[in-house]
Amino acid sequence: MSTAQADTVDVRTGLTSAQVADRVARGQVNRVPDKSGRTVGDIVKANVFTRINAILGVLFILVVLTGSLINGLFALLIIANSAIGIIQEIRAKKTLDNLAIVGQTRPSVRRDGVVTQIGTDEVVIDDIIELGPGDQAVVDGVVVEASALDVDESLLTGESDAQDKSPGDKIMSGSYAVSGSGAYRAEKVGADAYAAQITGEAGTFTLVNSELMNGINQILKVITWLLIPAGVLTIVNQLVVSRSGIRSSILGMVAALVPMVPEGLVLMTTIAFAVGVIRLGQRKCLVNELPAIEGLARVDTVCTDKTGTLTENGMKLSQVDPVAGAEAAIAGVSIDDVLAALAANDPHPNASMQAIADGLPDAPDWSVTAIAPFSSAKKWSGMSFRDNGSGDSRGNWLLGAPDVLLEQGSDAAARAEELGSSGLRILLLAGTDVPVDTDTDDGLTAPGHVVAVALIALEQRVRPDAGATIEYFGEQHVAVKVISGDNAVSVGAVAASLGLGTIESSVDARTLPTDQDELAAAVEKATSFGRVKPEQKRAMVNALQAHDHSVAMTGDGVNDVLALKDADIGVAMGAGSSAARSVAQIVLLDNKFATLPYVVGEGRRVIGNIERVSNLFLTKTVSAVVLAVLVGVGGIAAKIFGFSAISYPFQPIHVTISAWFTIGVPAFVLSLAPNNERARDGFVRRVLRLAIPSGVVVGVATFVSYLLVYPGASAATIGGKDSVAMTPDQTQAATTALITMIAIAWYVLVVVARPYNWWKIVLLVFCALAYVVIFTVPFFQHMFSLDPSNLHKTAIAFTCAIVGMVCVEITHQFTSRRLAADDAADDAAHGFTQAS
Repeated sequence: MSTAQADTVDVRTGLTSAQVADRVARGQVNRVPDKSGRTVGDIVKANVFTRINAILGVLFILVVLTGSLINGLFALLIIANSAIGIIQEIRAKKTLDNLAIVGQTRPSVRRDGVVTQIGTDEVVIDDIIELGPGDQAVVDGVVVEASALDVDESLLTGESDAQDKSPGDKIMSGSYAVSGSGAYRAEKVGADAYAAQITGEAGTFTLVNSELMNGINQILKVITWLLIPAGVLTIVNQLVVSRSGIRSSILGMVAALVPMVPEGLVLMTTIAFAVGVIRLGQRKCLVNELPAIEGLARVDTVCTDKTGTLTENGMKLSQVDPVAGAEAAIAGVSIDDVLAALAANDPHPNASMQAIADGLPDAPDWSVTAIAPFSSAKKWSGMSFRDNGSGDSRGNWLLGAPDVLLEQGSDAAARAEELGSSGLRILLLAGTDVPVDTDTDDGLTAPGHVVAVALIALEQRVRPDAGATIEYFGEQHVAVKVISGDNAVSVGAVAASLGLGTIESSVDARTLPTDQDELAAAVEKATSFGRVKPEQKRAMVNALQAHDHSVAMTGDGVNDVLALKDADIGVAMGAGSSAARSVAQIVLLDNKFATLPYVVGEGRRVIGNIERVSNLFLTKTVSAVVLAVLVGVGGIAAKIFGFSAISYPFQPIHVTISAWFTIGVPAFVLSLAPNNERARDGFVRRVLRLAIPSGVVVGVATFVSYLLVYPGASAATIGGKDSVAMTPDQTQAATTALITMIAIAWYVLVVVARPYNWWKIVLLVFCALAYVVIFTVPFFQHMFSLDPSNLHKTAIAFTCAIVGMVCVEITHQFTSRRLAADDAADDAAHGFTQAS
């Protein structure tokens, strides 16, 4: 017993209901972490206590100290950013939680003499949990039953060789059965079990390891450091050089710093990812790790299993083809009886065995005297039988891959290849003269003298949506490799039916080289591969990665786990083994291979749209830095050479309204818009190539227009140095500069929004008209301290704006050509002839 309790547990019947209730009352239940990782409280904290909110909060407090609350309107961004981020992330959390209930592992437990499936969080100490091929141990325990039970502990130890388990051996959560069957008693549950760590890490709602978020965080760190010298320079110019007074100096500094903070960039990225989770959740797609949405959009190679992925899980017994000359091996029993007995006595039948059981339901009254469970490594299984009535032996029978059990070049091997070329899955029934559990030298070769008896043809149905999905990946320049443990001819036939190579070009993985470079070259050249062992699948993925490919692996079986774990993105089918689901970043709960294009589409939407809106935010940041430096340095230079000192042109309310319809509203719309542009690497480099030139143009043009209408130091602030009110001349100068800045920033939006469609045109017109209203309606003029009544100054503003727009267009065309050239070179390096 693993506890000090006096009651005992019958291994055959498991715990009683009373014993379960007692353990639950004691807290000895497997309470696992929340699937979505963060609680609602964690989400609120993460969205409220951010670097950007802290910066804006300090600046708001400074504005409050001046008494000009209207200039603190930018603080509403703190509330808006936090509220929207919290709402969207909680929605995504609920989606993840609901999907996790559907997709979670449900262990088979013996209770009150009945085997039932329960949730992982319902397992209690001393539960007797059954294991079959592909089942994952959800808690730590000790083996109490084992029938040729082999367990893979690679998720724990990194050792891929399966470990034989006997009664009394320890079994750790996170390991999984690869062959045989058995049962174990739960000893450690909840936080004490290793499973708690796995489920906590695998399902966390996280943005880590994302090129987008890593790039944005790099940019934010640089901006944070820029704020310090820019703030010092501005306050020195305002307070010492221009002698504007403490209140006006504070407002000038805040007005200079607020636009440097890309306050909505992180918010837009979080929203884009969260909306992606929600949209994919509606398609029954569970995203265990949020960056997988982005990651799948970046892959250039998809390695997919055949059975259960390209073909449906269920199969149908098509025909049984006796091998000539096998009468002696049959020894008075019928082939149908042998097949029916094999299927009926398999405790955990796979799809092939289930098809035989469905086709031959009437099993004879035989008992099993020896068993050799199936494994992906040896490609066969076997049972030895005895008649329960007479007690006579009913032979030793093997069922497995013809090209493994048969001699090459034999008539039976040729017949098997002929049947397989039509896309059928072919198994061989063979007899042997020794019990099937007889040891062999390598543990893989069939024991004794093997005699072929019959070829069993199973009809496997290609998923109706597989063809369209393969075609989609082809159009997007994503290579698809079919990697299967089945016969290479059968794999080639299925692949060829989907437009992937030919039957003749299908490769038998037993002929593949072991050198990584040679293996990568072979995998890049061919399309379909058969007789691939689990460790070969992993090696093929690793070889492609070593040659700079980003690889996604899709699969559903225990033989796919190693490759799923090592791939850049692992995609598992919901109906697959629990081990496969546990290591995959994406689980297709509806088992539809056709869902993958939607995942790619969501990833491309996130990547493309965030890159697009980042240009808007960072253009504003760069222009704010440039303007602050020009005003600061210009003010100091003017003072040195005896000219009128230059003060900062804007108050915080000005820069607040300048962002409303050049960044805020359009960025929100653009971040959620459809976008199927192929994802490119180098997010920071691509964004800065466009944002820096545009930001410099905006900053310089704004400074020039301000200089041309600057009233000079003689235009004193109304009420003296300590007042925050502006004189009419100061207001007109600020309005002139603001018109120039907004007009060019709006044109940057025009450039970023390309290519156009009807809703983008509506968005651009709406944003332009919104500023027309703000600058022309007296109520808004008074509220926001605007005065465009001086036509001469307003004409200067538009003249500078037009020049700035031309410069933005020129720089955009130049940088776009450079990026296009880089993209073309990247496409050529990957064998693409054109961008998708």
